[in-house]
Amino acid sequence: MLFNSYAFILIFLPIVASVFFFIGRSGRHRWAIAWLVFASLLFYGLWNPIFLSVIFASILFNYGWGMLVGRGSKSLLAVGIAANLGLLGYFKYAGFFVNNLTAVTGIAIALPPLILPLAVSFYTFQQIAYLVDVYHGKIQDHDFLNYCLFVTFFPRLMQGPIVYYDEIMPQFAQKEIFRFDPRMVAAGITIFFFGLFKKVVIADGLAVYATPVFEAARHQYVLSFLEAWQGALAYTLQIYFDFSGYSDMAIGLAYLFGIRIPLNFNSPYKSLSVIDFWRRWHMSLSRFLRDYLYIPLGGNRKGEARRFTNLMMTMLLGGLWHGAAWTFVLWGGLHGVFLVINHGWIKIRRQLGFQAAGGWFGRLIAGTLTFLAVTVAWVFFRADSVSSALRILGSMAGLNGFALPEKYLEKFGPLAAQLKLLGIDFQAMHYFEGSNEVIYIAIALLIVWLAPNVQQMMDLCAPYLNIMAKGKKLPEPPEWLTWKPSLHWAIVLILCVLASVLSLSRASEFLYFQF
Repeated sequence: MLFNSYAFILIFLPIVASVFFFIGRSGRHRWAIAWLVFASLLFYGLWNPIFLSVIFASILFNYGWGMLVGRGSKSLLAVGIAANLGLLGYFKYAGFFVNNLTAVTGIAIALPPLILPLAVSFYTFQQIAYLVDVYHGKIQDHDFLNYCLFVTFFPRLMQGPIVYYDEIMPQFAQKEIFRFDPRMVAAGITIFFFGLFKKVVIADGLAVYATPVFEAARHQYVLSFLEAWQGALAYTLQIYFDFSGYSDMAIGLAYLFGIRIPLNFNSPYKSLSVIDFWRRWHMSLSRFLRDYLYIPLGGNRKGEARRFTNLMMTMLLGGLWHGAAWTFVLWGGLHGVFLVINHGWIKIRRQLGFQAAGGWFGRLIAGTLTFLAVTVAWVFFRADSVSSALRILGSMAGLNGFALPEKYLEKFGPLAAQLKLLGIDFQAMHYFEGSNEVIYIAIALLIVWLAPNVQQMMDLCAPYLNIMAKGKKLPEPPEWLTWKPSLHWAIVLILCVLASVLSLSRASEFLYFQF
């Protein structure tokens, strides 16, 4: 079931919330938790019931193994981690590795058809974190019902955030969450519909300009400079609003039940460096990779060479986590290179004695370079193959020349001849028509760069767990953009609801849906 569906919004969510608060009001909190577990498994199983057997087997194994790991056996912890990675590897990477082995050796290996279980990457990483935390003695609660809810809680099940047991489950021990709180419900619904608007109106609207370009590259169509940049920028913005919208919806849904889950998305395109980008994009994944991969590898404690090696390994594996294809590996590798360069540049600046931020112009240059680097990397993330990505990047670099749509030839008049002398031609374009795409992308960029994000606007409610480094807080928005229960915000919400619900007929899956 999708958040952006009539069935979820009009049937599933109202019933689940009503029954939860009805049971909770009577003081039967265990029954209310059991109801949430049932509803979460139903939410998961409605997509494909066979996936229930995989997630339930994973839950049973990790809960039981956690009891053994809790006795302090490092060997048992290693076995538990290996078993989880083995499950993930079988479903997600077996075909990838077999195909590459066949390509290298020529030996054909037959595999049965595999369907990737939904959210397997998310709940596998979450349970690995659980086993490690049990081993280190951070978790003392070994209640099976609570563990089931920890893994399956539906607001964050499909696309995260990746949560840790000790930050989410103590909240369910608080009696207050089982009582209907009108303010929390109102805030949760508002956040949810703001996120839904981002997904079905903005992100799905941008898909119209992104998808045809990448499909054309897949079919070896020679893209013009403008067509390639349209596709790259449209996808860069599409995945931003898609994942940002989901993250808002997850926070809103959890907060509706009185639960705060981690902030997972914090205006990453406002970053002034790739280091900062990864502190803002998919924050819970970055935290997991730091805590359970980068630091155990040695982090920055064993010299610069080892630090950069650890960074590259972490980003390559992070790329592979997103998908079993060389495009994802290259995407992760590119970000690894960007991070190494970024850390190296910081070290050089310090050695030269440059500590200042560089003023507004320096920030503009840093932000622009960061955004362009991220955009280039997204081409590999979206393309169906490395060759398709290289075709798009070649066109973006101007290797296929520069041209404007043929329909503008008459509008430019005498200037057209001067442009042709400069190497700018006029030609028919299938995927770039002109003003419509430019205006849509420009408006989306202005929102990304200038507007406060939803969690800033809702910050008075504190609807999320702050996992930003050193307890850093979100910047406060202007007073008129700060949410509070009022007629003004009720009208804004109604408009968002109407626009979103009317757009559901064209709604699509979230881009992170099957990672």
